Amino acid sequence: MSKLKIAIFLSGRGSNFEAILKNIETKSLDAKIECVVSNNPNAAGLNIASTYNIPTYTFSPKKFKNTEEYEEAILSKLSNHPIDLIVCAGYMKLIGPTLLNAFTNKIINIHPSLLPSFKGLNAQKQALEYGVKLSGCTVHFVDSSLDGGAIIRQVSVDVKEGDTEETLSKRILKQEHIVYSNVIQLFAKGHITIKNRNIIIN
Repeated sequence: MSKLKIAIFLSGRGSNFEAILKNIETKSLDAKIECVVSNNPNAAGLNIASTYNIPTYTFSPKKFKNTEEYEEAILSKLSNHPIDLIVCAGYMKLIGPTLLNAFTNKIINIHPSLLPSFKGLNAQKQALEYGVKLSGCTVHFVDSSLDGGAIIRQVSVDVKEGDTEETLSKRILKQEHIVYSNVIQLFAKGHITIKNRNIIIN
């Protein structure tokens, strides 16, 4: 069976991207990263891609008239690769209709909270300020809303007394590195079915 071909979208350090690469190397994930797309030319994740000789494409949203033109430029590069799934790994830009229509139910994201709680930026800070006892991470399909797509899998992390944004983020990130590859593997094996907002894993 051929490996799942994925495109990584990132804006920053690329820690989830690196974890996915390592799981591919250890053969616990049957996937191949075809390319990396970024909206930030200074993203550290691009350096990781270069180390592995993975093609990278950088687009500055400010250089385009609108999101449609920006995403059409991305699609033109993605068309050079046989992409089965787009994996957002710290991609700090909302996905627009152009990409959503081209990759319907084929774009996933990981968010550092138990959605639908604490959407958007600084989710761990939001959780601490609210005083929750459980936080965690969520892997979900991407739709037109902010962190609002159908939930595939969630992992909870205890919030400890004295936790800071840094300590909580670190424990959540450790779980992200595990669950994201697990979900990609389920996708690779055809075990994920989406019906409306209900995800069936078989």
